[in-house]
Amino acid sequence: MADFRFKRVLLKLSGEALMGEAGYGIDPEVLESLARQIRPVTEAGVEVAIVVGGGNIFRGMAASAAGMDRAQGDYIGMLATVMNSLALQDVLEKNGIYTRVMSAIEMKAVAEAYIRRRAIRHLEKGRVVIFAAGTGNPYFTTDTTAALRALEIGAECIMKATKVDGVYDSDPMRNPDAIKFDELEYIEVLNRGLQVMDSTAISLSMDNNLPIIVFNMETEGNIERALMGESVGTIVRGAAR
Repeated sequence: MADFRFKRVLLKLSGEALMGEAGYGIDPEVLESLARQIRPVTEAGVEVAIVVGGGNIFRGMAASAAGMDRAQGDYIGMLATVMNSLALQDVLEKNGIYTRVMSAIEMKAVAEAYIRRRAIRHLEKGRVVIFAAGTGNPYFTTDTTAALRALEIGAECIMKATKVDGVYDSDPMRNPDAIKFDELEYIEVLNRGLQVMDSTAISLSMDNNLPIIVFNMETEGNIERALMGESVGTIVRGAAR
């Protein structure tokens, strides 16, 4: 445990990351890869919470743009995050990782209701806790959920898992000359409009000095390396004092 920089972290997964190369739904290989990366970290004593998006199944904002009521679309998106959370729980537990799904929308048959103190107790007992259904409210993204839950449980950083190896000044998939940042300050992210997390999540993190590590989840071992302080991806934090 002494080798790790953080004792309690929140891992943020986008729904799109779970679909792999399929373009839709859940790729079992992606879930297996995540389980292989999370297991050694939890076995070493790091407490891991997870927030997962639902964009691989349904996106409320896209549905709203097509004419659906925004709140209705967001509620459907929240249910999509529950589906992803249950799929992730299944794979983690098959890999020997005790896991609890806690939902912001009560659904007793499949998940526990989110209660902050109970979530913290699960983490203290070495269980991975997956926070499903966003904040339970429309108009809030799972990025905001990640920042909110991280602060509520006393996480020491957010680990934002992506398909690229950090934050760039433009989309590296489209621009081969895009420049990667090793470090950024919160205010730079907001001023430049960089696609790290949404502005509400960045502001929450900035106000509470919660660092964000953005890394490539497709490179196995990156979670462990980032937690050990190696230069993996991009770290977003306040100005050095």
